[in-house]
Amino acid sequence: MDLMQRLAEFRSAEEKFQWHGTFADYFELVKATPALTRLSHGRVFDMIMAAGMQPGGDHEPPRYEFFTEELFGMEKPLQQVVEYFHSAAQRLEVRKRILLLMGPVGGGKSTIVSLLKRGLEAYTRTDYGAAYAIEGCPMHEDPMHLVPDALRADLNREYKIYIEGDLCPHCRFYVDRDGSAVVNHPWGRDFRRHAFETVPVRRILFSERHRMGVGTFTPSDPKSQDIAELVGGIDLSTIGEVGVESDPRAYRFDGELNIANRGLMEFIEMLKCDEKFLYVLLTLSQEQNIKTGRFSMIYADEVVVSHTNENEYQGFVGNRKSEALQDRIILVKVPYNLRVSDEVKIYEKLLSHSDALRHVHIAPHTLRIASLFAVLTRLTPPKKAGMTLMKKLKLYDGQDVENCTTKDVRELQEEAPREGMDGISPLYVINQLSRALIQQGATFISPITALRSLRDGLDQHTSINPKDRERYLNLIDEARREYDDVAKLEVQRAFVYSFEESARTLLNNYLDHVEAFCNRQKVRDPITDDEVDPDEKLMRSIEEQIGVTENAKKTFREEILIRMAAMARKGLKFEHSSHERLREAIEKKLFADLKDVVKITTSTRTPDAEQLRKINDVVDRLVTSHGYTTASANELLRYVGTLLNR
Repeated sequence: MDLMQRLAEFRSAEEKFQWHGTFADYFELVKATPALTRLSHGRVFDMIMAAGMQPGGDHEPPRYEFFTEELFGMEKPLQQVVEYFHSAAQRLEVRKRILLLMGPVGGGKSTIVSLLKRGLEAYTRTDYGAAYAIEGCPMHEDPMHLVPDALRADLNREYKIYIEGDLCPHCRFYVDRDGSAVVNHPWGRDFRRHAFETVPVRRILFSERHRMGVGTFTPSDPKSQDIAELVGGIDLSTIGEVGVESDPRAYRFDGELNIANRGLMEFIEMLKCDEKFLYVLLTLSQEQNIKTGRFSMIYADEVVVSHTNENEYQGFVGNRKSEALQDRIILVKVPYNLRVSDEVKIYEKLLSHSDALRHVHIAPHTLRIASLFAVLTRLTPPKKAGMTLMKKLKLYDGQDVENCTTKDVRELQEEAPREGMDGISPLYVINQLSRALIQQGATFISPITALRSLRDGLDQHTSINPKDRERYLNLIDEARREYDDVAKLEVQRAFVYSFEESARTLLNNYLDHVEAFCNRQKVRDPITDDEVDPDEKLMRSIEEQIGVTENAKKTFREEILIRMAAMARKGLKFEHSSHERLREAIEKKLFADLKDVVKITTSTRTPDAEQLRKINDVVDRLVTSHGYTTASANELLRYVGTLLNR
């Protein structure tokens, strides 16, 4: 890469953002693209929708592509966030509310806000997301504020351009004066009083780093923190020059609410703030104005997003003094993710930039088993008879569970409204995985290594009480039992030669007999060519592998037939993996006859030449087809051998 050339190309690309003109020039742009004048909530909503949206299925929220690369398993909270911006973009009253994200530590609240801030910065660099401001305005306000109130209704009627808000005190000061007072100002000495059309306008790029359109406020010691951090303050060094403190030139419009005008401000842990800061938000949310001493109300158009934990929120709700602000808050609960497959994606994302992965291999199923434990800690024990925590976990993850439907999922969710608000956070899991990755001499980490690290870390977790610790230890054992089944299945698969071909043959035989059974037809014997009854023994030998009872066999077979017909209508081929429970049954049937072979081969301390050949073949298949390294494959074989000899 030629860095000097790339730097030159970068400067050239940046030049296209350096647009300068007058208000008259800007108005021509607005007539062509009225969206340039949209308010902050509308800008954020358009930004999200510009990335694309995938409609959800039955009772499932839509998928917003803007969030998909960073956030997983948060579809419902994200839907509520987007709905808030959608309503606010229509200039409904909801835009005069503060968006408050409430949830446990490590649940993704800060990530949501960070994505919105970074997204806004990138969006203003696009043509449709472009933003323009009055040059020299400390609050980079919309140039359309220059249009007098008397003309705004006509402008809206003729051009459909809606204008809201007023000039800030700084710009109002210069608009009301001739050039003699504007000598050291970007408008210049030639400016004439109320010559709105000649006011200079420039394109702006939102940037938190440059304090433009994106702000962040963090509470600190209430005794020492100054309200000026939020709303700006008097610049004492200019008093001698301008004469009085009420002169706008003596005021620093550099508070977080000032610089976040037209964009978004993140209010970190809003409920930890002193009351005087919350009073400012009260005025801003309801009136869209900032009140400072010695000035009239200062109009501000911005999205205020805050986040807090559940304990802080409950204390806030219980405080009668805060009732006025409570009515001006839109609450979105952001619980922990409850789907194992999405939890795996979280850990993959957090580990993706680590140098440790260049030297240490993460064995297959390691992240899934760690995720399984984390999700188990967040689930509420189900009340339904026969429903276990593990079954509930699999249902939430979209897996087929016997005698359960999507209706059961909804009922389980409704009976546990706080589900996901407690439990082990992704931060804890990633900390323990990181600890395992840096152990001296480690070349790989396995699911057992991960579970051991998660168990050992519980003693160092300061917020876990003895009762929760005992529960988590039991859940680690449950996660290990789940892994035992996975490990045995993995090794058994590796022992099967031409597994897919064997599975396909067994599946086709089963389907032929199921179809004949459901349609009350005969089956042609492949050897004698005679028509015979469906082979009940064959069908039951497969169905019994997954516990299908004699009374339930007819329903199960009809379900298979319906799935086949549905896929055929879509032009899809039915494979052994097309139905989760049938896949499990086929595999268990295939592996049943191999169990003794696997047991003898994996548990022999001094294998003979034939056994050694089989072991090496299995290791090769685990490495080439299943994602293991030689070392992790050998450990898997030793572990499964131990399991089979118990």
